[in-house]
Amino acid sequence: QVQLVESGGGWVQAGGSLSLSCVASGRAIRNYIMGWFRQAPGKEREFVAAIHWSGATTHYADPVKGSFTMSRDTAKNTVYLQMNSLKPEDTDAYYCAADLYGDYISTQTDDYASWGQGTQVTVSS
Repeated sequence: QVQLVESGGGWVQAGGSLSLSCVASGRAIRNYIMGWFRQAPGKEREFVAAIHWSGATTHYADPVKGSFTMSRDTAKNTVYLQMNSLKPEDTDAYYCAADLYGDYISTQTDDYASWGQGTQVTVSS
């Protein structure tokens, strides 16, 4: 398993920006597909973005394309999610996750074996 700790959540007005970080320990992220998911109370956890273990490919959910950017720093064993042009509907708990076995990016929560505790993002209108 890999341990994941998110940070960077908070409160922001609509149109603002936040940057989330996820520090991994136990294993090197360069070997795994890393993903960001989000979840609102009473709703299912949904895919936001992922980066392939090669670093060559990122994939985004349609609602965040063009406004969110996922990146990684393998030297720091950290992945990031830069969120711009935030909307009230982006209010959720955001989770970092690692797919320890996949070769291709998956948007399914079941394919991710390791999860962080989450960080809350609140966007006010």
